[in-house]
Amino acid sequence: MIPLRLDIEGLYSYKEKQSINFTQLTAAGLFGIFGAVGSGKSSILEAILLALYGSTERLSDRGEKNSMLNLQSEALLISFEFRSGKNNTQTYLARYSAKRNPKNFEDVKPAEHTFYKKSGEQLEPISERAEEILGMKKEHFKQTVIIPQGKFREFIDLTPGPRAEMMKELFGLERFDLSAKTGSLLKITREEKIRLETQLQGLEDIQEELLKSKEDLLKATQEEILRQKNALDAAEALFKKQELLQEKHQAWKNYQAEWEKLEIQRPEFENKKSEWKDFLKAKTYLKPVWEQLKDQQAEAEKNRVSIIDCSRFKETYETEIKADEKELQELKEKASQKSAREAKIRDLQKVIEIKLLETQRETLEKRKETLEPAVNTRKKSIQQLQQEIQSLEQKLENMEVPDHNLLAEWKSAFKDWQQEEDLIRKKQQDLSEVKQKTVLLEEKRKSLKAILPNSFDDFLSAIEATKKQKQDLETEKEKLQEKAGLAAHVHLLQEGEACPLCGSPEHPAPLQGERESQLLIAKQEEIKKLEKHQEQLQSQSQQDRELGIHLDNFQQQQKKLVDELEQSKNKLDFLKQQLTLQGIPSKDALAEKISESDSVFRKKEEGLLQLKHVRAKWEKERLHLEEEENKLRHAEQELIAIQSKALSKKEEINDPAFCQPFYTKEARTIHETIQKVETDIQTTADKLEGKLKVLEETRHKAATNLANLKTYEQNLEANLNKIKELEFQFEKLKVEHGFPDQEALIALFHHSLDADKVDAEIRQFEDRSLVVKTKIQELESMEGLQTFSEEAFRKVTEALEECKAAYSESQKTQALLAQEIRTVQSQLKEKKELQGRLAQVENRESNLKELERLFKGSGFVKYVSSIYLKELCHTANMRFMKLTKNSLSLDIDDNNTFWVIDYLNGGKKRLLKTLSGGQTFQASLCLALALAEKVKALNQADQSFFFLDEGFGALDKNALRVVFETLKSLRHENRIVGIISHVEELQQEIGVYAKVELDAERGSLVGYSF
Repeated sequence: MIPLRLDIEGLYSYKEKQSINFTQLTAAGLFGIFGAVGSGKSSILEAILLALYGSTERLSDRGEKNSMLNLQSEALLISFEFRSGKNNTQTYLARYSAKRNPKNFEDVKPAEHTFYKKSGEQLEPISERAEEILGMKKEHFKQTVIIPQGKFREFIDLTPGPRAEMMKELFGLERFDLSAKTGSLLKITREEKIRLETQLQGLEDIQEELLKSKEDLLKATQEEILRQKNALDAAEALFKKQELLQEKHQAWKNYQAEWEKLEIQRPEFENKKSEWKDFLKAKTYLKPVWEQLKDQQAEAEKNRVSIIDCSRFKETYETEIKADEKELQELKEKASQKSAREAKIRDLQKVIEIKLLETQRETLEKRKETLEPAVNTRKKSIQQLQQEIQSLEQKLENMEVPDHNLLAEWKSAFKDWQQEEDLIRKKQQDLSEVKQKTVLLEEKRKSLKAILPNSFDDFLSAIEATKKQKQDLETEKEKLQEKAGLAAHVHLLQEGEACPLCGSPEHPAPLQGERESQLLIAKQEEIKKLEKHQEQLQSQSQQDRELGIHLDNFQQQQKKLVDELEQSKNKLDFLKQQLTLQGIPSKDALAEKISESDSVFRKKEEGLLQLKHVRAKWEKERLHLEEEENKLRHAEQELIAIQSKALSKKEEINDPAFCQPFYTKEARTIHETIQKVETDIQTTADKLEGKLKVLEETRHKAATNLANLKTYEQNLEANLNKIKELEFQFEKLKVEHGFPDQEALIALFHHSLDADKVDAEIRQFEDRSLVVKTKIQELESMEGLQTFSEEAFRKVTEALEECKAAYSESQKTQALLAQEIRTVQSQLKEKKELQGRLAQVENRESNLKELERLFKGSGFVKYVSSIYLKELCHTANMRFMKLTKNSLSLDIDDNNTFWVIDYLNGGKKRLLKTLSGGQTFQASLCLALALAEKVKALNQADQSFFFLDEGFGALDKNALRVVFETLKSLRHENRIVGIISHVEELQQEIGVYAKVELDAERGSLVGYSF
């Protein structure tokens, strides 16, 4: 993981948004983040952990997250951009945000925690969390990449069990935990063995002799089938011959019956044929002439009716034309008066406009009379406001105001005084609480050690003794398990027969299986009790170590609080001395001075505010005055324009005498008069135009009617002539085709006979008669048809069915025998394969039992974990020996416990806990760097990042110099190292760094050395 940018807002002391650009910092290889105690340096690492894993190092995830928000901020926002993945080629953005509940300051809403992946210039949301992106949990991340304050030596302080578990999770050593897989395979193998044995038991009766007997029986059956097949072929040939005769005989009988039916229908078809011929002659020769005659008679009748109608319409049209011509003449005379009437309308419209101008003139005169007094009143008000402004300005000039800078110093001093007093009270309270917690922890530790057995001074020796005792019991248990395994074969021993295990024919003292089983159960119970006792001792040992660490922390806090309390008291005394020199002996006197100065400033501010208010009022009145004066001038100008316009309109009237009576009338009455005249003019014009159209249409209709009358008279004469010709032609055709009776002929015209259908029926009858007669003659000439017998055919059929049944039964017998032979062959093959597979499974079971014993209890994983820890220790020693000038080196035993080899004392071993604070720091640094190096190789990264938040206060100048040189050398290993510290020597040595300062108003601010 390589950091690129971190934005912090609203976290702890970070009130304003601050951005840490890691790009230039990491480019140096070694950089620092420096600042005073409490400035917010460690909060940078807290922000990174919060952005990645959603939790911080200082506060728990439940109930304390509201305390991480800045007390003057409503929201918390952290954005962390970084590179990760193989060779750190992928860019990600982690975002964490939370807001306070606006109704409850102490309540913080659930945070939003999201991750994005950068694709080009776009950010795409992803579902993966930090564990998947970085490939490690938060606890491992804090021990290999970013080590928070106070957590530097956590890896050394881990007990062997958790340390091995960490190596297992960090490096994926669970892949070496093969116990469960081996047990699962052994179980599957045993189940497979039982299954194979069961299958072989079902095949005990399958032998080669059984197959030989089945094959002999099959050969005899095949010979019998050949004989039956010959008999079946002869029977089928006879049956087919008789079956053909049966079909022909039945067909001959059917044709005989059909011929009899056809002879019965023949007279009916002869009558149909005669009627069909008469219908065709009438329809072809006579009916067309008769239909033409009827059409001409109907047409003549239509022409007679049309002549009568046209004669009546002729008289009606002559009367209508005379009436329309008279009404048209009257409308023309009335339309000639249109111009004179329109001139009077224009004069009346001007009268309306004059009356409207008179109304506007009266309105403007009233408006002018209203505006003049308002303008005068507004001018007097402005004069009064000007006098008030001059009075306020004179009063403010005469007012004396104290110095702003001095007042600001007094307020700052009062705030500092109050803060120091609050801080002293808080430190005293915190000191009292720490002392109480220290006493409580000491009592807890004493009570915890009181549980130890009397023969032990510490938990470690008690745990080692318990382990030794457990190992002894495990050895005894294994021996009992071996005896129990041998006891399982005791029932196989027979006097005088060889032992299946040792081959001896004598069995003087066989094992008692029941007794061995009881002893084995007892040993297992003892082991369980010891394991429970060991877990209890380890838990108590862990509690003792944790209490010791907490006790050290509280003692350090107590010392720190005493120093800080003394510093706060000194600051307060110095502040009091400074104020006494200014003539301010007490806090109350300082508050009084501030209050008096604030009162003077308030009075001046009130005066300025009042002056501003009066000036605003004066400006408002001035604007109103300008607006009202403009309105007055505009009204006067409009009044003059309206009077001139009214005079001009009166001069434009053509008939003043006609318009004079209308000046006294209302405009609405004049409008109605104008509307009435305009309507009458338009109505006259419309009627005139309409009457012209009606007269023209009537004349056109009359002319058309006369033309139609002549046409109908001519058509009637032509119809009568055509009727005479057709009657003569029809009589001639009746005689020619032999139809003397006209009524019968007419009935034949109306007959609904379908000629085509009747013709088809007649043809079909004649064709079928010929076919049936021919078929009967052909069948009667066939040999054996007359002598055919149904009884003889039935006997032949029965003989054939018997042959088929016998042949089918023999085939079934053959098929069954063949299937049985294939089954026996398959079973013999399967039996041979099962026997081979059973031998393989038994061999595999034996091997898996041996593996199960080897992998039992995660022993192999612990062994691999120990190898990784030893390799880690070897890598750390490369730096640790250099830091200690080859006087010390690290070692780890088989129980994963760290030791120190002291070369100044003959290379003897001692516990890592015996090192001094500075030496422990050096050891922790070397192990952390070695662990980070292994993680770098594991993640296939070309660069790695290591961030350390540690004070370095436990090191002297020489050790500090050596550590610094070690950190600088990491740049040659393509490693980026960041340090958070307040030690000035490091700040002087590291050229690239970020500086964090705490501002009283703005919170933590970040600056850079470049």
